[in-house]
Amino acid sequence: MTQMNQILVVEDEVVIRTALKRLLERQEYEVSEAGTVKESLEKYDMEDFDVIISDLRLPGAPGTDLIKASSTPVLIMTSYSSIRSAIDSMKMGAVDYIAKPFEHNEIIESVAKAIREHAKSTPNDKPAADEIEPPVHGMIGSCPQMMELFRRIRKVALTSSTVLINGESGTGKELVVRAIHNLSNRLDKEMISVNCAAIPENLIESELFGHEKGAFTGATATRTGLVEAANGSTLFLDEIGELPLHAQARLLRVLQESEIRKVGSVQSTKVDVRLVAATHRNLKRLVADGEFREDLYYRINVMTLLIPPLRDRGNDILELADVILQRTCKRLKTAQLKYSNAAIRAIAEYRWPGNVRELENTIERAVVLAETTEIGEELLAIDGEVAKTDSAHDATELPASKPVEELSLEDYFQRFVLEHQDIMNETQLAKKLGISRKCLWERRQRFGIPRRKKH
Repeated sequence: MTQMNQILVVEDEVVIRTALKRLLERQEYEVSEAGTVKESLEKYDMEDFDVIISDLRLPGAPGTDLIKASSTPVLIMTSYSSIRSAIDSMKMGAVDYIAKPFEHNEIIESVAKAIREHAKSTPNDKPAADEIEPPVHGMIGSCPQMMELFRRIRKVALTSSTVLINGESGTGKELVVRAIHNLSNRLDKEMISVNCAAIPENLIESELFGHEKGAFTGATATRTGLVEAANGSTLFLDEIGELPLHAQARLLRVLQESEIRKVGSVQSTKVDVRLVAATHRNLKRLVADGEFREDLYYRINVMTLLIPPLRDRGNDILELADVILQRTCKRLKTAQLKYSNAAIRAIAEYRWPGNVRELENTIERAVVLAETTEIGEELLAIDGEVAKTDSAHDATELPASKPVEELSLEDYFQRFVLEHQDIMNETQLAKKLGISRKCLWERRQRFGIPRRKKH
């Protein structure tokens, strides 16, 4: 017979403790219980348990004291109003924290994950607190996906391999590239960044590879391209999926031969460039559609890093919101503000289609508009209905010219508004998108889409 996993629940509220015990027993865990840290330590040996679930605030000692009591993983429970303390408990060694009121599935998944992760290592395998590598500079996150991303960044930075970064708009792709560059042996030379979507198609080859004097109308002097400017350094090509096919052929030559040829020149120049590319599009689909060279795809897809969308990062959302608020108040030289409980709940439940960039913009706007020391839900101006309707609408309302998989929610919103604003008024647009008129206006401002003037 398989031995049941042992769980200790430490909670002074009897109703919550009993409910947790029943929930876990239905999942075939063997559950012990206690009302305080002192009672736990007197009644049980902490090493006998596979997971300890403890409330943060308990009579006497706080639940975080159990972290130091043994090597058993500790899950901390806390109310929404104590998110800052919960984040601090993670830094002290808690494997996760769960905000009350919690979903049953959340508890079950967190316990299962803690047991899996703990089974992979023994106490002797665990690094001391001062041996744990800090997160990549500029990026905040402690969820498993982000910790894996940090590990991969450190690993690929030490190589000269080409790297492809996949992630939705606003997830922080350039921060990842800068981390790779700053951790590499090319740190002493400036990284060159290029947004392939921002350069007109007829100029992209000249911008990237340079041109000779007289190569085309307006080429009044020889010009060095951005690839050559990145010699000995890192070249970051953002939105590489937007690169025209003729420019893709030239880029392939750079990767294959380590040389460039200026537009209008017959001479080649050797270059030593480490390429990091990023995209929010599905390059495999672009290859299948003939819009991206297959040979180039395999050249750049040597090492792949995936940045998870904010909605999939769990408690990172609240940690980010807290740090961004403090940083924004400092930058704008305002008094230090805090979130109301309703605002915290709204931040946690919203899906953030614009990811970290949208979160930053939302918080900055709230700080500017705040008239008290507390940021209420209304200042965030986020529509909770978006969380329920975006995914459904982008599957049903998107024009059939492009597959849904290729578009982020930002792309979809812009495409839909631009294609329908001549035949729909603001009320109709908002209804079709499943958002309020206020949210529609906010998104127009964020994406720079003015209302079409009626003649």
